[in-house]
This record gives sequence, C-alpha cells and structure tokens, in this order.
Amino acid sequence: MQSGMHQWKNLFEIFRLKLSLALLFIMVGILFSGESAMAGNMSLIEPSVLNGELAKYVVLDARPKSEWQAGHLPGALSFSWENFTRTDEKGVPFRVLPPQEMAAALGAMGIDEKTPLVIYGDADKSWGGEGWAGWVFAWLGHTGSIRILNGGLQAWRNGGLAVTAAAPKNREKATYNFNLAPHWDISTAEIEQRKTPMVLIDTRSTMEWLLGKIPGAIHIEWTNFYTGDDRRPLDAAAFKQLLKDHGVDTGKPIVYYCRGGIRSGYAWMVHQLAGLPDARNYEGGMEAWWKLSSK
Repeated sequence: MQSGMHQWKNLFEIFRLKLSLALLFIMVGILFSGESAMAGNMSLIEPSVLNGELAKYVVLDARPKSEWQAGHLPGALSFSWENFTRTDEKGVPFRVLPPQEMAAALGAMGIDEKTPLVIYGDADKSWGGEGWAGWVFAWLGHTGSIRILNGGLQAWRNGGLAVTAAAPKNREKATYNFNLAPHWDISTAEIEQRKTPMVLIDTRSTMEWLLGKIPGAIHIEWTNFYTGDDRRPLDAAAFKQLLKDHGVDTGKPIVYYCRGGIRSGYAWMVHQLAGLPDARNYEGGMEAWWKLSSK
C-alpha cells in the first residue's frame, strides 16, 4: 500500500514539474513576443521571392508620388512621406500625421493593423522614405508582417521583373486600429534633458552637419547605411563595423536624427534589421530642435 502511494506521489511530482515548465515556456514566449514585436515582424525580402508572393502582401511605394506614377511594382500603392506629413501646430515641418489621421488614411487604402506589407523605395529620390515608412508602422503598433524589398526598385528592375504605370485596383476599405508605441520616437525635451546616457547620430549631409548640430552628436551620413549599385541596406556585420568605425557605443541607447525624421528613419530601419538593441528615431529632427530646444 505504501509502495503504491509513493509511486502515485512520484507521478504527481513529475506532472507538476512538467506543468510548471510548460507554463514557464508560455510566459517567456509572451514576454519576448511583446518586447521584440517589431524586430520579429520586419525583415528583408528578395525581389525574386516577392515576385512569386505578390498576392500575399499590400505593397507600398515610398518614393515621391510622381515617381510612383511613372512606374511601380504591379499593384503597389503610393506611400510617400511627402503625402503623410505636415507642419504641426508649433510650426515644425515634416511631422508625421497624428495617429488618428494616419489610421484613417491607411483604412481608406484598405490596410488594417494586421495587413502583411512590403515597403520599397530607391534609397535616392525616396530620401530613405522606405525606412521612415517602416518606422511609422512600428510607431502605430502594426502587428502584421513588414518586409523591406532588398535593393528596392532598382534591384527589382535589375532582376528583369516588370513595372507598370497602371493604377492598382481599389481595395475594400478597412479599419486600422493603432496601438501607439511611443518608445520608437523621442521628444526634444528628452534629448535636451538626457536623464540617461544616449548616443545621438546625425544622418544629414556633411554640409548640413557643419552648419549646426545637436551638441554631442556623432555624424554618419545616411548614404553610408546602404551599399552597392542596388543600394541594399548594410548587413549586420557591415553595419556594426560602421558604428564601430565612428566610435559609437552600442551599449548605450542610440537615437538617429536628420532634418525631419526621414533619412534618420532609414538609418533606424538598418539598425533594426541588424538585430541590435532597439533604437529610436527623433522624428522631429533638427526642425524640432531649432524651434523647441533652449540651446
């Protein structure tokens, strides 16, 4: 009798241990999925792969609308920063639309928060708008997958793939439910106060940098964040070497900025793709610094 009870006790202990381990794995999975949602949802996609999977995604062209009208990926919708920014109530230009307005605009395009997206530009006339667009969706709390076309439109064309000037079919309207993630942005006051150590990286041109910068910033022009004729984002090894060469301490939080958050959005995108600890994009940029800081 005692032997039987001892056996049942052992079985119960084994069951309890397995249950505890299962619950632990579930909790860890939830924790990490919440903390790394964007890093897990954003990645590169090759033109050849996208060509066979176009029907799975809504494709967004981040170049100026006039460039999109001249020729774009089949079915691509125009999503240029020029059409989704404005001067805010404090007189700061190039500010992203308020989340309610952005959500309404996306819903009218047939995009909701779960829609799988592919974003592309040309890292040239787009001014890095493909990175800015990726940042916008992170800021909105987008839960669908986000793919960045590796090499942009030029890689698509160089692969012999078709472009069209035909307008895409209208998509059925949707409701975009945003869940704002303010930690992807940073305010002028936070930068000015710097209660915690941070590294500021100025991604503007050398001429802009010489005419004035945020005190303590490191200069790495945004054109250094891509490589090759197709202007593909730096891979993780090359990106880390770029930061090392400029004396960037990757152990501290990194903030990218430019004039209005567009070029710095591209640098932010490359940072996220490289798998480093999350960075922030000072979306207000120098325009906000000039108007709102006390320096």
